[in-house]
Amino acid sequence: MKVRRILHGLGAAGALLLLAASPAAAQYTTFNQPDPATGEKYHVELAFGLWNPTPEIIFSSEQFGIPGSDISLQEDLDAAKKTFRDFRLVLRPARKHKFRAEYVPIKYEVDTVLRRSIIFNGNLYQVGLPVQGALKWDAWRFGYEYDFIYRDRGFLGIIAEAKYTHVSADLASPLVSEFAEARAPIPALGLVGRGYLLPNLAITGEFTGFRLPESDSRDYSGRYYDFDIYATLNFTNNVGVTGGYRRLTLGYQVENDFGDFRMKGLYVMGVARF
Repeated sequence: MKVRRILHGLGAAGALLLLAASPAAAQYTTFNQPDPATGEKYHVELAFGLWNPTPEIIFSSEQFGIPGSDISLQEDLDAAKKTFRDFRLVLRPARKHKFRAEYVPIKYEVDTVLRRSIIFNGNLYQVGLPVQGALKWDAWRFGYEYDFIYRDRGFLGIIAEAKYTHVSADLASPLVSEFAEARAPIPALGLVGRGYLLPNLAITGEFTGFRLPESDSRDYSGRYYDFDIYATLNFTNNVGVTGGYRRLTLGYQVENDFGDFRMKGLYVMGVARF
């Protein structure tokens, strides 16, 4: 998958976004809220959970001037639905300022017999051949959030972040074996909002994204969208549980290379704050 050029170009924009956001961070302060909701008084938040998305993944890789087939991870390679770990960290030096990081290691292993012939990285994989391999997508997020509206029972903020993406795919049969990968940061901007239905029950929604449209002056385009909505039940200021729905989309087109990655599904997480 020859996606390095588009991802590296987007990566420079992502670095500028984060540098522009950093001066807004305030120094470490003690919060002074008259009646904060349960779970809103913290400086460090850690979350770990499990995400069970339904994958809709199609990819194609050209090499030696030979166009690749559009390969479906589910229909062509029989990849099964899996549950993935999700790690999140929030550093909050002041009430309206947050630095965020997240890591989701996504990996699908395949072991099947091809029901049609496919071309990957310039090589032909014949129908009827056994094929083994894997598709990996390490999805990182590093960002800054500023809550320009903050109340005791909710807030509304903006997010600037870089989504560091590492995608790799390998396919092996008795006759041929091929491997392709790409890695780079991608910038994103978005909004986040939270409201409390009860003093200890919050609903949060956020969306970040970036799109580089097609153009006659270049032979590549790309997009990255991340939608997340979840409820958090806080037992105390320090401990809570979160459940939600997330949709993660990555798409690119570079000359004859193509990728469309869509992950959507429910997740549950435990939350600890200090």
